[in-house]
Amino acid sequence: MSSSLIALTGSTGFIGRSLLSHLRASGYRVRTLFRRPVDDMPDADSAVIGDLVRPINLTKALEDVDVVVHSAGLSATMSGCPEDDYRAINTEATIALAAAAKRAGVRRFVFLSSVRAQTGPTAATVIDEKCVPAPTDAYGRSKLAAEEGLRGIDIDWVALRSVLVYGPGVKGNMAMLLRIAGSRWPLVLPRPCGRRSLLAVENLAEAVRFTIGTDQPLRRPFLVADDEALDIAEIISALRAGMGRRGLTLPITPRLFEATLNAAGRDDVSERLMGDLVVDNSQLRELGWEPLMTTRDGLKRLGRALNERR
Repeated sequence: MSSSLIALTGSTGFIGRSLLSHLRASGYRVRTLFRRPVDDMPDADSAVIGDLVRPINLTKALEDVDVVVHSAGLSATMSGCPEDDYRAINTEATIALAAAAKRAGVRRFVFLSSVRAQTGPTAATVIDEKCVPAPTDAYGRSKLAAEEGLRGIDIDWVALRSVLVYGPGVKGNMAMLLRIAGSRWPLVLPRPCGRRSLLAVENLAEAVRFTIGTDQPLRRPFLVADDEALDIAEIISALRAGMGRRGLTLPITPRLFEATLNAAGRDDVSERLMGDLVVDNSQLRELGWEPLMTTRDGLKRLGRALNERR
């Protein structure tokens, strides 16, 4: 257990709330940093309000802070945002906050990056940190630019390139899969269909806790994912098992499935369901991080939580 003070951004979001809960349960004191007042203030040890895009007076906010955990930013689901907005919030604000942390004597800066800083929505081969980064959208480019900016600051930093995170309250693509899994009808899915690395929000929170506590110097990105990649049918079956439903799916050839979705104008869904995105988490594993749960167990828990809320 540790009584070190952690400054956390993004604590009102899906991931940030889990980080706050996990860090406090691990014995850390947490000071939450906000851009503006919020109605539903998370239960932290202290809170500071200030614009992270213009972090002029962060010295007081970062006083006595040991580690900054930066999880705030524009997400990949905000696809309508201009590239300038991604750069201002995901890149420039991150670099400015890290520079302020350096001036305040903060020991380490933990940045919640994304696998999209390294690749597009699908990849033909297993991705690891040795692969040359090739982001394909404004979101991924802004995360990679933030990482590159951190390299120029004399602070011990780490970027956690997470894959798709799931857990209660998740939005985006995972919420779409939850809706599909909640259907009472058999599902028509391509066989084979895409394999995906996923990340339980609890496993991500443990990765953050681990990188805060390790004595080893970091100063590099790490891919973060559960150990096992599942295909879409297996993901939906695990969710349905948690919901107490049969995981019945009807197979269809990938070519016919793709043609059907393309004819309906949903080629984006076709890519997400049929394309692979598998990552190798061994570098963070070798450093000493261990996931708290398997993907199948995490998905079943998510399915059960959804049933309980209903």
